[in-house]
Amino acid sequence: MKKLVWLLIVFVPGWLMAQKVTVSKKSEKIKSESAEGYKCELEGKKADIEDAFNKFLKDTGKLRSGSSYSFVEHPTLGSTVYTTGILYAECEGNDEKATVWAGIKGSEWTVNDLGMVEKQVENLVYQFGVKYYRDKIQAQIDESQRALDAVIRQQQRLTTQQKDLTIKLSNNEQEKIQLDKAIEANKLEHLVTIQKIENNKKSQDSVALAGEQIKKVMEMHKERQRKVN
Repeated sequence: MKKLVWLLIVFVPGWLMAQKVTVSKKSEKIKSESAEGYKCELEGKKADIEDAFNKFLKDTGKLRSGSSYSFVEHPTLGSTVYTTGILYAECEGNDEKATVWAGIKGSEWTVNDLGMVEKQVENLVYQFGVKYYRDKIQAQIDESQRALDAVIRQQQRLTTQQKDLTIKLSNNEQEKIQLDKAIEANKLEHLVTIQKIENNKKSQDSVALAGEQIKKVMEMHKERQRKVN
């Protein structure tokens, strides 16, 4: 958990920088023919961006794969469902950044306003760029929340532990007071017992002496008794 919190702190300044989504016009060769479209360069691994782009394009229709591109026949752009035309898409890049592109061939479309379709394609690429960065930041927010939740749980555990330790310390102090009293009482009892032992020895000596004297008196009486005739 400490490592996760450290990583979050280190990379926070980078998160605070607003991501700018820039879309520009670009032509691509699709099956040896020129297709007009728009590109957007994004930060991140190509594999992640391409996967997100393909999922995003599925909202426009059934996504299929060509030799070096993907395409959607009769796509839905904006709120318009087109019965003609093909939307082409590509993604090129590396582990640091990638460029997504989407475009059309004018000859494949039978619409009154081809410029409007191109505008919708431009907006499609822009909306993906915005969604990609927002989703990426949301993942970072979720990671931060998990780290925060872990910290809060640890704080709660430590607070509970502190309460338990405080109660245990108080109990130990009370027990120590009782033990100290018991030790003092034991010391007094010890001294009293020693004195009683001494007194008992003196009493035994006195009684023994009295016994000897009584024996002597008794022998004197016996001697007197024998002399009676």
